[in-house]
Amino acid sequence: MSRPAVVACGALALDVRRIARRRGWDLDVIPVPALLHNHPERIAPAVSELSAGHDVVALAYGDCGTYGALDRLGLPRLAGEHCYDVFARSEVQAALQEEPGTYFLTDFLARTFEHTVWRQLGLDRHLELREDYFRHYTRVMWLAQRPTAATRRAAERAAARLALPLVMREVGDEGLERELEGVLGAGPLTP
Repeated sequence: MSRPAVVACGALALDVRRIARRRGWDLDVIPVPALLHNHPERIAPAVSELSAGHDVVALAYGDCGTYGALDRLGLPRLAGEHCYDVFARSEVQAALQEEPGTYFLTDFLARTFEHTVWRQLGLDRHLELREDYFRHYTRVMWLAQRPTAATRRAAERAAARLALPLVMREVGDEGLERELEGVLGAGPLTP
């Protein structure tokens, strides 16, 4: 019999693994490439394919632009539209009320911004697209799970690339942990 598994967005997989180890949850974490966020129509088929042959009990995903396609797979998933909702729903709501043009970075997105956003959207080759993609944003908010000097520098570089001011909110990973508890019904996973 295989261990229970969680199919996780690549942007959350390391955090999910760390939380599972800390909590003593006996489960496999199956990551889905985070770059699929640039093609959300491919997320549900990839999740379905990676789920085959595993005892998948939950999805560590927000909706991520799938317009309900992940929900139609019939597995419990994290509440929220995006990863940053999972880490800090109340902070995100407050930030958007305060300044609707807020662009959010998680630790993962700050560290991988150059590749996952800048190059993948072609901004390294066509800087003029920055205005098209980001014209309505007024600031960058880093929702820091584990703030380090290196991740701070990465968030600062991302904000500079977008020519926007950076603000930081330390949020930790408790929001993700609570969501995981909810979708996993954490009781049976504990030794």
